Amino acid sequence: MIKLPKDQLQALIAKNAAALLDELCSDHSFVVNLGVGIPLLAVNYLHRDNIYIHTENGMVGVGPLAYGDQVHPDLVNAGRQPVTETIGCSYTDASESFGMIRGRHIHAAVLGAFQVDQQANIANWIIPGSTLLGVGGAMDLVAGAQTVIIAMTHCNAGKPKLVHQCSLPITAYHEADYVVTEFGLFHFVDGTPILEKIHPELSVQDVRNATEFDFSVADQLSHTLLL
Repeated sequence: MIKLPKDQLQALIAKNAAALLDELCSDHSFVVNLGVGIPLLAVNYLHRDNIYIHTENGMVGVGPLAYGDQVHPDLVNAGRQPVTETIGCSYTDASESFGMIRGRHIHAAVLGAFQVDQQANIANWIIPGSTLLGVGGAMDLVAGAQTVIIAMTHCNAGKPKLVHQCSLPITAYHEADYVVTEFGLFHFVDGTPILEKIHPELSVQDVRNATEFDFSVADQLSHTLLL
């Protein structure tokens, strides 16, 4: 098992989600929405100038988190964290922002999740018995984004979050394209999860032991997960 302080664990996952975005991005502009939690941290590790971060509250061109004198009360991301602007940053109202999502103008969405199952189903909006206002923009993003990336810890309290079948309320069916955890990177191809990258300190069997669903292993399995 990988034992790291919470902040380092989250940074590791966010860094590899950002690396995946860098790989997926071509020479054209690439618009990405980052969900609350670990996904929001990915903005700190992006290296391509043609990736523009979009938020549901109407900002396109979000920069890294703001600190100290950089903080502006009107510049916040979807998690209400203070952020900076990138060159060319623009603003929309909420209806236009969701129009971008529902019109499939978002190239990729990076979201957290409680569970992802073998059928690429995603459960990420509520745990029964907990208090939550609603699903938020997640339902629109998983249906509207061209590529859906789940960035989450591999287990919760020792229990796998990659499961045979989701037991929590489903946000979307068959929509996960990639899952990034501290253990590795899975790519869903024709409904089959394939392990394409693995933490260099782990074996495939280590990943299987911590994963409930069955998965295939890429012929060219990469041990280049960023640390």
